Amino acid sequence: MKRKTKKLKIGFIGCGAIGSRLAKSVKEELKSFCKISGLYDVAFEKPQKLIKGLKLPKTLIKKSLPDLIQSCDFIVEAIASNETTTIIRQVVHAKKGILIMSVGKVLNSPGVFKLAKKNQTVILIPSGAISGLDVIKSVGAKNISNITLTTRKPPSGLSQSNYLTKKGINIHALKGEAVIFDGSVDQAVRLFPRNINVAATIALASGIKDKIRIRIITSPKFKVNSHEIEVFGKFGHLTTRTDNVVCPDNPKTSYLAALSAVETLKQFFNPIKIGT
Repeated sequence: MKRKTKKLKIGFIGCGAIGSRLAKSVKEELKSFCKISGLYDVAFEKPQKLIKGLKLPKTLIKKSLPDLIQSCDFIVEAIASNETTTIIRQVVHAKKGILIMSVGKVLNSPGVFKLAKKNQTVILIPSGAISGLDVIKSVGAKNISNITLTTRKPPSGLSQSNYLTKKGINIHALKGEAVIFDGSVDQAVRLFPRNINVAATIALASGIKDKIRIRIITSPKFKVNSHEIEVFGKFGHLTTRTDNVVCPDNPKTSYLAALSAVETLKQFFNPIKIGT
């Protein structure tokens, strides 16, 4: 007789474009292993729209973050907020696992990872809109000399930040290709928090944040979000380039970022055992 497996209860913090897409995937692709048990967003109309689209009960909408955390075993974070780090810490403190989409928010928060280890819980970080992370993690910091990430996005995939305004750059008025940023990971994540999570992902995977150069280029001629990575070190030389179609729900996010998050959840809840 087939043994029944208890389904893991998953909650979502953030029910915007990415959160909604991930919730749909959980409901349709991971229904054998998990079930949605809570939705929370400060914009109350977003979870309302989501439950209507997925035909879920209204009781899944939680009125507060503590209510959401209490109702779940595992949480998916898909928000863009100044309070994201605090929210993630609350989840980990409650000994709940979490998948993080706003990777830049935890780049300089090593305490979050230490707390997760102490509480014997897990923090999942998807590869996002890039390739080559497996090599970067495999060779490790001691075998890497430097990394350069060159990100190319159309103006619609970027936000007109205060930094650009101060520099006198109006990305929506550009006629040709322009380098709008060239600097460190910390600077990139701080100045472009909604656009460059891949930089934080590379920094966490490599462990050499101070040896990474980030370049952001835009042009009205660009039609896709592109990420080119160059890695030099004792192991050799790696070059990867990923040309991403923008996510249909959010032009500031690559479709691959959403797909990688879904795959990360699939592998966590239903791991593939190679060679068995």
